[in-house]
Amino acid sequence: MKAFTFPLRLPVHFMVPLLVLLLLTSCNNDDDQGENTNSQTIEEIQNNMISGTWSIILYNDSGVDETSDYNDYTFTFNSNGSLLAESSTASYSGTWSVTNSSNSNDDNNSSQDEDIDFNIAFSTPDILLELTDDWDVETYSPTRIELFDVSGGDGTTDLLTFQKN
Repeated sequence: MKAFTFPLRLPVHFMVPLLVLLLLTSCNNDDDQGENTNSQTIEEIQNNMISGTWSIILYNDSGVDETSDYNDYTFTFNSNGSLLAESSTASYSGTWSVTNSSNSNDDNNSSQDEDIDFNIAFSTPDILLELTDDWDVETYSPTRIELFDVSGGDGTTDLLTFQKN
């Protein structure tokens, strides 16, 4: 009885690149882990923010410390996406959200949460308009969140930190 042989014999120098190509393009179970992790992180941040009132303990606008402009304000982040800024003389309504922004061009690669935006929007007054932006999350905890934004115009960085009261 004659042994069966495969009719096509490829030299080793053709097979090695073919195997490498197959390994590089094979599926990876970790591909979807980033989105799941971001979804969990977004939910954690949202739950932290809707608990209690918050104050700004740092606002640095392109290297200029403007934190004292917000000393009189407390912020309430509501679960429906509304945001209330209250001072001793007035109340202002805005909106907030936390979103996955893996395609953001102002992400800081040193951040563990580089793909998450903390969005704030106010229409008035000017002091609160300064906060209107899609801030990137640098760090967060149940009592503090540190945000940054890299300007698309001149590349300067703004810093914003909220702390729970």
